[in-house]
Amino acid sequence: MTDAEDSADRPGGADGHSVVLDAEGLRALAHPVRVQLVGLLRKHGPSTATRLAERLGVNSGTASYHLRRLGAAGFVEEDTGRGNGRERWWRSVHRTIWFNDRDLAAREPEAALAYQRSVAALHTLRTQQTLNSLHTMPRAWRDTFDMSDWALRLTPEETTALYGELTDVLARYRRDTPEAAASAPEGAERVGLITYLLPEPDAPGPGPASGSEES
Repeated sequence: MTDAEDSADRPGGADGHSVVLDAEGLRALAHPVRVQLVGLLRKHGPSTATRLAERLGVNSGTASYHLRRLGAAGFVEEDTGRGNGRERWWRSVHRTIWFNDRDLAAREPEAALAYQRSVAALHTLRTQQTLNSLHTMPRAWRDTFDMSDWALRLTPEETTALYGELTDVLARYRRDTPEAAASAPEGAERVGLITYLLPEPDAPGPGPASGSEES
């Protein structure tokens, strides 16, 4: 589970902006407020607990507590180049977070489920926010909006291959980074692309009725 990534953002990527969750990191992110805080800092840049709390609709003490927990786990850090000493500024350490250790998910099932639910809830929130503002967007951007549901019948191997093909396509497009924003062509805006691969194995069919005969 991760954001869409280019080749440099894959685990072990050359740019150092990616992190692969270990057990400690997974437990640290197994809270919806922390997932949202990391997302806001990555999306909007450095901020304070007070400003982040306003965006999330929580009090600043709650935001400060979760930022400290994230800081202890290495996901955020204090931005000492900002502020006047009265209020701490925080920034995200990583651009991409990977959770792809199947053994870790088996060892930490509760933390894994809490993290995955928090990410799913954040994706739902982002979708609702876009829907709520869609009518005020310029027509050109309204026309790009899409929500699609594709039903496929694949093997696990084909599903894995599909994921690889999708990430290869995404790698051809400009990432939303400060560097890319500075050099992007006129009219370029942030576009969020959320993908899900949702296995839905068929339930076993009913066996022959008791006493029935099969020809």
